[in-house]
Amino acid sequence: MAGGAREVLTLQLGHFAGFVGAHWWNQQDAALGRATDAKESPGELCPDVLYRTGRTLHGQDTYTPRLILMDLKGSLSSLKEEGGLYRDKQLDAAIAWQGKLTTHKEELCPKNPYLQDFLSAEGVLSSDGVWRVKSIPNGKGSPPLTTATTPKPLIPTEASIRVWSDFLRVHLHPRSICMIQKYNHDGEAGRLEAFGQGESVLKEPKYQEELEDRLHFYVEECDYLQGFQILCDLHDGFSGVGAKAAELLQDEYSGRGIITWGLLPGPYHRGEAQRNIYRLLNTAFGLMHLTTHSSLVCPLSLGGSLGLRPEPPVNFPYLHYDATLPFHCSAILATALDTVTVPFRLCSSPVSMVHLADMLSFCGKKVVTAGATIPFPLAPGQSLPDSLMQFGGATPWTPLSACGEPSGTRCFAQSVVLRGIDRACHTSQLTPGTPPPSSLHTCTTGEEVLAQYLQQQQPRVMSSSHLLLTPCRVAPPYPHLFSSCSPQGMVLDGSPKGAAVESIPVFGALCSSSSLHQTLEALARDLTKLDLRRWASFMDAGVEHDDVAELLQELQSLAQCYQGGDSLVD
Repeated sequence: MAGGAREVLTLQLGHFAGFVGAHWWNQQDAALGRATDAKESPGELCPDVLYRTGRTLHGQDTYTPRLILMDLKGSLSSLKEEGGLYRDKQLDAAIAWQGKLTTHKEELCPKNPYLQDFLSAEGVLSSDGVWRVKSIPNGKGSPPLTTATTPKPLIPTEASIRVWSDFLRVHLHPRSICMIQKYNHDGEAGRLEAFGQGESVLKEPKYQEELEDRLHFYVEECDYLQGFQILCDLHDGFSGVGAKAAELLQDEYSGRGIITWGLLPGPYHRGEAQRNIYRLLNTAFGLMHLTTHSSLVCPLSLGGSLGLRPEPPVNFPYLHYDATLPFHCSAILATALDTVTVPFRLCSSPVSMVHLADMLSFCGKKVVTAGATIPFPLAPGQSLPDSLMQFGGATPWTPLSACGEPSGTRCFAQSVVLRGIDRACHTSQLTPGTPPPSSLHTCTTGEEVLAQYLQQQQPRVMSSSHLLLTPCRVAPPYPHLFSSCSPQGMVLDGSPKGAAVESIPVFGALCSSSSLHQTLEALARDLTKLDLRRWASFMDAGVEHDDVAELLQELQSLAQCYQGGDSLVD
């Protein structure tokens, strides 16, 4: 990789993980080649960490995600399992058999109209029937789109989004998609519902070998592999797939970082008894097994609870979203993910995945919480010190790990990222003789402002902070969620809902927090109340009663790690 990038291989396991991943890769793709704005610092984030270079059969250079994703039969819609970037229809037609042929053609899924626009912008179908990629500047990213030659992109409607591939605007390598054909995405039968089913998938030689082959393909072309990030559904059987995948990575690539994002979709309802019990069991088993085999684990959800008691979804002051729509929830979680992962994607002085995990997971605390302010509320004419002072002593970000409100909890260590603030706003521009409203207004750099603010908020906590000029891209197909915001995400008065917002500033954090003590204990209490005889179908999928007893003990032990105690720094 050029420039000695510390590569990361991403694994997406599950359908909601596919939604989050589609938004994530769309945001990465939108950022490629867009750092030419005078207000941004070019080269703050290194795309080579997440992307790989390649070449098609026609000699066309490509730049695709270093990605392996697993999903179920029927989940791809019109997306081909082998992707469309390297496909050669001429080779498909070259058949050695000269005798009589009978063709059985499967009815194709209709392509989302939004993706028709994507294809016209990214490539052309030549007269010989071969789809060819348009030239890519510097071999990376999408071709520049100009209004003179390219129509305004269509915006997908919520009703048109059925699966994550309906809005993915990034071409994938043929080695990226791995389908689990023995389970169905749709319908009531043949579902991947239980942790034990997921574990058994990667115990089968077929799927284990397929995953290992893809891992070897991507890993062997890396020069400085720093580790793996796993986006994994926790609520269904993919929690078991993720647990076995993390175990495989730990066994084969010892010493590399493994950061796992355990994903849970929107709110649930009391009336769905079996689904809720399965969700509880899958979440608990997945969380503990992933913790065993990962360097760091972070649950991500807009829900208010990991347990059986339903809690309302979290609220963002400047977002209007529908918590029942995966398209909305996944967009918000992807935005947070794009921010909190900044430290190990930096061009200059990156923090490796291993070092980030070590800083946050001391004393056995390998589970962390996430939070984000989306967008960061900076109004025209305000400085960063002005905006931070508005929070007062309250926690500035919205919790995103279904662990309840962080107020009144203790933070042991945190990694904080603030991005998308114009350099001119980093420090206060008080006129001479004006007394500073706070000590933050006396700081001479934005980095100093942020560091001092964190020190004031959490004086005994080890805090790592990063301040970037680069904003988070939220252009279509990102949904219209923003109210009272300018196109650059500045907070305005009276702006109509649905203003065309292109980029936003985001304040994000990963935190080792005492809130996990209550959350993990609540999970254990909910499990002890279950009559497992009523849920024999879950147990029959490969989980023993002794496994549940061991799980309870491990949950309670992990919960104790977060009880009171001192922060890393006295």
